[in-house]
Amino acid sequence: MNDDFVTTEFKRVSNTWKKTALLFLSSQTLSLFGTMLVQYAILWYITLEAKSGVMLSLLIVIGVLPMLFLSPFAGVWADRYDRKKLIILSDSLVALTTLGLAIAFALGYEAYWLFFLASFLRAIGQGIQMPAVAAFVPQFVPKEHLMRVNGLLGSIQAATMLVAPMAAGALMSIAPLQTIFYIDVVTAALAVLVMTVFVRVPPHARASNPAAEKTATFHDLKLGFRYVRHHTYLTRFFLFSALFMFLVAPVAFLTPLQVARSFGEDVWRLTAIEVLFSIGMMLGGGLLSIWGGFRNRVYTMMLATVIVGSFTIALGLVPWFWVYLVLMGVVGISMPLFNTPATVLLQEHVEEAYMGRVFSVMTMISSSAMPAGMLMFGPLGDVIAIEWLLIGTGAGIVLLGVALKRSRVLIDAGWPESTVSETSDPTPESTTD
Repeated sequence: MNDDFVTTEFKRVSNTWKKTALLFLSSQTLSLFGTMLVQYAILWYITLEAKSGVMLSLLIVIGVLPMLFLSPFAGVWADRYDRKKLIILSDSLVALTTLGLAIAFALGYEAYWLFFLASFLRAIGQGIQMPAVAAFVPQFVPKEHLMRVNGLLGSIQAATMLVAPMAAGALMSIAPLQTIFYIDVVTAALAVLVMTVFVRVPPHARASNPAAEKTATFHDLKLGFRYVRHHTYLTRFFLFSALFMFLVAPVAFLTPLQVARSFGEDVWRLTAIEVLFSIGMMLGGGLLSIWGGFRNRVYTMMLATVIVGSFTIALGLVPWFWVYLVLMGVVGISMPLFNTPATVLLQEHVEEAYMGRVFSVMTMISSSAMPAGMLMFGPLGDVIAIEWLLIGTGAGIVLLGVALKRSRVLIDAGWPESTVSETSDPTPESTTD
């Protein structure tokens, strides 16, 4: 591809980035809504029909493992190929899988293994999409506006988490299950249409260089891990993120069980905590889109960590349910204050050629740290009061925030204009293995 053409296209995109961002966010909203609609429908169908904890666990594991193992390779692809095309490809894979499931149901085939296969294939699509989306955004959004755009994206995700389960429940009560599947196919098709026709962003530098595609995949993968290892701020950042997500598992997953045990098994109570948490996340994302956070990204992450930890402790102490709901809302507000600046910090500092691979590491951590936390804290919740688990993990999260304040490497990396150092130069990209 002609370099002058690429330069001209980048200048054009930089002048119309707001329109491009609006179209991209619209596409993501359509895609995410359909995806979440089907996920809840499948989860509830298995819950109601199988009534088996083993089947639910198997469904969840099948939906996580492909993303965990595929993420490193998806990062390589995001750095090698046009990220826009990867997003379109992943949406198309998810849509075709759901269409196949809808047709099977319409023909009378309703075996559980179809759900497991569909969850596996859909997880592959999501595993490809996540690093591609995170690396794609900086291609058309100016650095000074990354926090606001990512904040809006977080609000969209939270709003979808709020609306999708209600919509899935309503549809399942009045229409056949395949109706939900067809809705996902339509929303995915619209998302692909918007991305294909209206989101006009030229491919990044390496994707426009055909010679780069000759590099072996495992060679690129090795370079990506070497890049992370040779940048001290990245190794510290990923260690901190993994510990945070591990410790936040009880407040994320065990609070419904705590509510049922301590406040009552009414369905409205379980619904209320999920709704308040989702509304909190929407407000947190909206706050960041307006405020933008502290100038140093790590300061915003630090604030969020201390708030999450403090209010997790409070959730283990409060005896009144209405106060409990307020606390859950505040925890929800705090989560985007951690996740969004964490994403923006990487988008601002990671070199373009390594962006996808670095975000694939982040995807691996987010896909594994919280499930690992549940493997530990879930069984403990049957022998120790969940209140004590919340108090203990909340204190650990607060200490993690204090430790973050003492990490000079991460504090220095938090400034948007900073140039972060590396312990040694990673091997540059090459066209041979």
